[in-house]
Amino acid sequence: MRVTSNGPLNPVTGAAGVSADTAITSTATSPALQAAALESDVLKPAQAALSAMPEVDELKVAALRNALANGEIRFDADRLAQLIQRFHGGHS
Repeated sequence: MRVTSNGPLNPVTGAAGVSADTAITSTATSPALQAAALESDVLKPAQAALSAMPEVDELKVAALRNALANGEIRFDADRLAQLIQRFHGGHS
């Protein structure tokens, strides 16, 4: 490996002054190769099933709304606020 103190950025690694022979291994993690790995035959059935699913389960949302409206589920706004603050780094 040869490293020089100055020179243009290497187009593959983005590092300054690194010779091209050292940049070969960094292409293995390029976004294009990562995307190709996701398109593997193993993942295609799971991706197809996931894309066929709706973004939100409307039946569950409707059931929760009805349960809240009928008082079957207790909603504690103060507790929800505490949990949100804790999740986002607050102290509670």
